[in-house]
Amino acid sequence: MIRLQPRLFAAFIAILLVLPACAPQVREVPVAAPGNSVLLVSLDGVHPDYLGRGETPHLDRLAREGVHAQWMTPSYPSLTFPNHYTLVTGLRPDRHGIIHNTMQDEWLGRFWLANRDAVGDGRWWGGEPVWVSAENAGMPTATLSWPGSEAPVRGVSPTRWNVFDANRSIDERIGIVAGWLTEPDATRPRFATLYFEHPDSAGHDHGPSSEALREAMRSVDAAIGELRARLEQAGAWDRTDIVIVSDHGMAEVPVGNVVATEDMADPGIADLVMWGQVVGFAPRAGHEAAAEASLLGKHPHYECWRKHEMPARWHYGTHPRIPPIVCQMDVGWDALPRERIARRPQQTRGSHGYDPAHPDMRAIFIAHGPSFRGGVTLPAFENVDVYPLLMRLLDLPPADNDGDLDTLRDALRTPAH
Repeated sequence: MIRLQPRLFAAFIAILLVLPACAPQVREVPVAAPGNSVLLVSLDGVHPDYLGRGETPHLDRLAREGVHAQWMTPSYPSLTFPNHYTLVTGLRPDRHGIIHNTMQDEWLGRFWLANRDAVGDGRWWGGEPVWVSAENAGMPTATLSWPGSEAPVRGVSPTRWNVFDANRSIDERIGIVAGWLTEPDATRPRFATLYFEHPDSAGHDHGPSSEALREAMRSVDAAIGELRARLEQAGAWDRTDIVIVSDHGMAEVPVGNVVATEDMADPGIADLVMWGQVVGFAPRAGHEAAAEASLLGKHPHYECWRKHEMPARWHYGTHPRIPPIVCQMDVGWDALPRERIARRPQQTRGSHGYDPAHPDMRAIFIAHGPSFRGGVTLPAFENVDVYPLLMRLLDLPPADNDGDLDTLRDALRTPAH
């Protein structure tokens, strides 16, 4: 037995007392009791008119057996990343900071969808998405390519998350999510997401009335049917609340319906910050008056405003990432730099990003599961209301948001408090 001298023994005890303070800090997270899983599914670019026409029997069955809305109104701008992030934060884009698919920040630089560094940088993403609140409450979460989930928002990531991969097949996506939802309670995610870009891609390339779009709808509908079958076989269907949404609809853009952004404002007087259907310009120093004279007001196929003078119903124009002048294209028109127009196929195509109130921009909402009533049709509502519903399903207090749970009260078996 080794004996320490009193002086050495005292020093040894002192070291032991200091060691805990030097150890890495571990975030203590409570472990939540197992409950129903909530699966949020996005069918990007799906308009309510795509349902109920004989090509989506599985989605139609879910709508008939559960809850569906006449339509859901997207937030402005009616683009993919802003609205996906609104659905999981309940904040409008002007508040959560994803104000466009392409944007610029004074401190962070440029953001675009294929920029992996920006997409994975948590500093771009404001608010508190559902998975962050759930993780902090001890609930496992898992996301399959939901905008925002590839970045540690507020320093927190989902338990499992996946980088978006357009080459990941529909079957593989269904297999991943079915696997998650049939795991034992200890690892099964309480909140999960699933994303299909296929209807949006087909609509962009060929237009909303195309056979390609119809085929995409048949494919994602079959995937939903396969997911249901796998969950039913594993006994997990009755413990899964599924919420199926889209981010926006799609409008037809005929051949030739495109404006060159250089014709809107000469690049010598204003820098082009964002383009497409919501177009942003930053006047160059000393050229502010010339830029405003060229842009502000109504023009053929578009209208422009100073950011703080945009229509109030859009709730848009205060975030610092929004450029000083914003132009909104008319439905059925795009605005692109000339070099992009030169590469554009000469065919009918589809676009979104137009006024969310336009009927072509309407999105879908379907909900089914143990928490939902059956055979309920809801009147139209705004997509900010989805977030408080998700938090209610998880029995978590919502973070600051722009939604209203009362809007969807009639969807729930147990009234919301």
